[in-house]
Amino acid sequence: MMSNAPVCYALAQAHFNPVAAMAKYVDQVQDRLRREGYPLFEPQQITHLIVSGTGPDQAEPKIAHTLSWLITRSDRTAGFILGPSAITFHTTHYKTREQFIPELLRGLKAVHEVVALDHVSRLGLRYLDAVLPHPHETVEEYLVDGLHGIGFNAARKYALSESVFETSTGPLLPKGTLVARVYRMNAPLSFPPDMVPNGLLPMSRFDIKEGKPHAVIDTDHYVEGHMPLDFDRIGEQLTVLHATITDVFKATATNHARTVWA
Repeated sequence: MMSNAPVCYALAQAHFNPVAAMAKYVDQVQDRLRREGYPLFEPQQITHLIVSGTGPDQAEPKIAHTLSWLITRSDRTAGFILGPSAITFHTTHYKTREQFIPELLRGLKAVHEVVALDHVSRLGLRYLDAVLPHPHETVEEYLVDGLHGIGFNAARKYALSESVFETSTGPLLPKGTLVARVYRMNAPLSFPPDMVPNGLLPMSRFDIKEGKPHAVIDTDHYVEGHMPLDFDRIGEQLTVLHATITDVFKATATNHARTVWA
């Protein structure tokens, strides 16, 4: 465990068989989680633009609305995002895997108790690690050589490195997908557009609104397929996903970075 771990945002997610009537059941799910330390409740509507077909067969774009619900701790350090086919546990105050993974299982069990789920179709973990060099340091001191990007005699505004791997997992599914990205920029600390911590407050040391050179390590590991509602094995599957994320993190960060974050 790192006492100064650079995790600024983390989420664990389970997709399940769609429940079209989730809005009918959400009050019961919320009441279970409220009694377990998540009293805040906020519906949120997300607007999507749907374009179907291509070329001359392309239909007029349509606007669709997806409703989800934020069920959050009173201090806004962590919470759940519930939708018709998924539940996500997310936190801006990450501590350890042992405290993180069981919370997703808590939320998934609450949903299952109310709606009687049939199966899980996707399990994933995603971490954002903020690389914030001290004033006398550079980002390069924290990232291994292959992630330094192109050297050029001009001010770098932005850089992105991305790698995708097929991984060996278990016990529920034998193969997973790991996407490892490193963003480098000179800007305020921000989040990828598909991973915004709605309803949560940042840890004070990551609440950086002035522009500064930094990097964000974005690691996403998931499995997809039909998985039974065996909560012990789901927990084991998530633990295996986490172990690989740890290995990739070690392959990304330098010895200097691990010393600073220890």
